[in-house]
Amino acid sequence: MVAAALALGVGELVAGLLPGAGSPVVSVGNAVIDAVPAPVKDLAISIFGLADKIALVVGIVLFAAAFGALLGVVGARRFAAAAAGFVAFGAIGVAAAGSDPQTSLVATAVAVTVAVAIGVLGLRRLLAAARAARMAPDVRPDARPDVAIAMPDDATSAPGVSGDRRAFLRLTGGLVAVAAASAAGGRWLSQQAGVAASRAALVLPQPVRRADAPPAGADLGIDGVVPFVTPNERFYRIDTALVVPRVDVDSWRLQVTGMVDRPLELTFDELAAMGTEEHWTTLCCVSNEVGGGLIGNALWSGVPLRRVLERAGTDAAASQIVGRSVDGFTAGFPTSAAYDGRAALLAVAMNGEPLPVEHGFPVRLVVPGLYGYVSATKWLSQLELTTLDAFDGYWIPRGWSKRGPIKTQSRIDVPATGARVAAGRTPVAGVAWAQASGGVRAVEVQIDEQPWAEARLGTALNDDTWRQWVYEWEAPPGHHVVRVRATDNEGTTQTGRRRPVAPDGATGWHEIRVEVER
Repeated sequence: MVAAALALGVGELVAGLLPGAGSPVVSVGNAVIDAVPAPVKDLAISIFGLADKIALVVGIVLFAAAFGALLGVVGARRFAAAAAGFVAFGAIGVAAAGSDPQTSLVATAVAVTVAVAIGVLGLRRLLAAARAARMAPDVRPDARPDVAIAMPDDATSAPGVSGDRRAFLRLTGGLVAVAAASAAGGRWLSQQAGVAASRAALVLPQPVRRADAPPAGADLGIDGVVPFVTPNERFYRIDTALVVPRVDVDSWRLQVTGMVDRPLELTFDELAAMGTEEHWTTLCCVSNEVGGGLIGNALWSGVPLRRVLERAGTDAAASQIVGRSVDGFTAGFPTSAAYDGRAALLAVAMNGEPLPVEHGFPVRLVVPGLYGYVSATKWLSQLELTTLDAFDGYWIPRGWSKRGPIKTQSRIDVPATGARVAAGRTPVAGVAWAQASGGVRAVEVQIDEQPWAEARLGTALNDDTWRQWVYEWEAPPGHHVVRVRATDNEGTTQTGRRRPVAPDGATGWHEIRVEVER
């Protein structure tokens, strides 16, 4: 186990030192993300929430530790077999890196080779030290003679190992410390790619069209209800990147290819010179359960997608726009979304500052009315014009719908389910959204099986943002069930039929249970 930890730590350190090398753990993690079925990913999100990627990394490390422990047992009898196990495990890391467009296969292979060699040497030293410790006499009065464990003949000659237990413990502790320091150093080095400095130095272009500030009354100011504007640090993050891609703005390029008259390659400055516009848009993840929090509202600034496509000249037969990320992720949506009047942007800023690295710096797609899995490509590197039949984005072969309009939904933020509240006037409040169908027209609340009652809405900003709502409930003592539903500006009321998130978004009324006390 210690030798495996040493190999992992050294692998991280060498990967951090070599330009283009990928972390073996991250490469394997990305391969796992790509390989597991969609229901497994949904289960991971439901269990771990926004910590799903941390859970995956921990799982990989624990598996490696268990595998290393097994190799230690094998190595005590057949050292060559244990060494072969290390080589096989390293080969998995190299193979995983081969499918990662962000990494150099050669550089990663070098990092893994060094890690495997150090791991094998560490195992040899540990086995020799363990044998020497087992053979050392026990000086306790009640000691019984030790029986030496079987060891490979060539392990006994490992230099620098003293024949006592203290030496074994010192060696073990030292290797653990080296493993931890190497892993920490490798992660630190990988994050020093200059992206933070690049982002901090970026001067955002002045928008040619500014958005209006949220009107008075958009935020009802009710304790417990999410704010109308979601702070960047609280904005949800769901994507397939185990480690956030770090793209320097000076080296970033956007290619516009496929069914276009004039293929383009734009620098950041060239893109920004096309003129940015601001727009308030609420984004929602298709994995958001009824009543879930995978949704947020922000002020986005970017170049209208339509403007870029007009410069490239779109073929009239192109029915799909595919956004491709620097890490290989793809998402596709109908070409009409760039021309139907919605504020589809190549966003460069979020809430007045350059895009946070975890939200797509330096450029991402924001398309109102569509779930992110078909539209919101982060760390954007390419736009490809094609047809809907010719290409499927990342999630489509994994069981998700080709089209992903956001469903009308509503959520109760206060009271929380299971809460105890005092009898009398109690605010029931939350948010509702209907970006794909003209915005929210009305919100209604039902107490137990009583008739639906209309809630008071916060002032609308535009059709692409959520609206807060509140219902002043005269709560009688007892146990109660509270439900909410929204009606969009097309006159359609959200269905009460419960459906899971797959394949195109959850449906159903959010309900809570509360205890009203006298």
